[in-house]
Amino acid sequence: MHLQSTKTLSNGVEMPLLGLGVYKMTDPDETIQAITKALQVGYRAVDTAALYYNEAEVGEAIRYSNVPREQIFVTTKVWNSDQGYDNTLRAFETSLKKLGMDYVDLYLTHWPVADKFTDTYRAIERLYEEKLIRVPGVSNHHQHHLEELMKTANIAPIVNQIEIHPYLSQESLRAFCAEHNIAVTAWSPLGRGSVLEDKDIQLIGEKYGKTAAQIVLRWHLQHNIIAIPKSVTPHRIEENTQIYDFELAVEDMQALDALNQNKRFGQNPDNFHFDF
Repeated sequence: MHLQSTKTLSNGVEMPLLGLGVYKMTDPDETIQAITKALQVGYRAVDTAALYYNEAEVGEAIRYSNVPREQIFVTTKVWNSDQGYDNTLRAFETSLKKLGMDYVDLYLTHWPVADKFTDTYRAIERLYEEKLIRVPGVSNHHQHHLEELMKTANIAPIVNQIEIHPYLSQESLRAFCAEHNIAVTAWSPLGRGSVLEDKDIQLIGEKYGKTAAQIVLRWHLQHNIIAIPKSVTPHRIEENTQIYDFELAVEDMQALDALNQNKRFGQNPDNFHFDF
């Protein structure tokens, strides 16, 4: 494996196993610099959302890079207040204009808003049929949300982006997704930095001559989980790519698995509330 290694999704589209997350990148110059650095060192995926208010910067950084658009996998998401069938179609049009693109690689329902997420996904299916997106997907969906969608969906979500890190391994949900050919992407793959203070992870890092972040990202890779770590710091953006020159032994993977506490740093999809 290498930095531009991909996972073949159920519809044949190739999705990079490692991407740059841009959540909370609110300074335009800093955002553009971070994406520019990521593309320079070899990242080929950028994950944004309407909520992040930086879709325009994502588009600008990609346009001014020397990397062809078709080589970059761009993800964005419809925010909760824009959900529902017609609203989602309008929200997508807005995102596309901000990105300055003709299509998006992956479009996701950001959170499963009750009484709306099935209609939201129907709209995403339509965008897929119209070839405005290459991959239809969802984010923060538990198994019961996915089951509800699949009762009426013409095509099951191809990707589910969820919170995963060693303190929240989500094994049962990952197994369900694997059974239904739904690729899993980890947001906050480093547990918002909290798991990096774990002494057991640091000890494993010493064994391999790697940082705690590199150990955790390698753990994701070996579990076949796509990861989108966020950083605006140039050396960390580069450091996060240095995970292909070693492999965690079985006992170290098991030790990392054993750290699971079902601990969330984000909200629970069954009980989420936002004040914005």
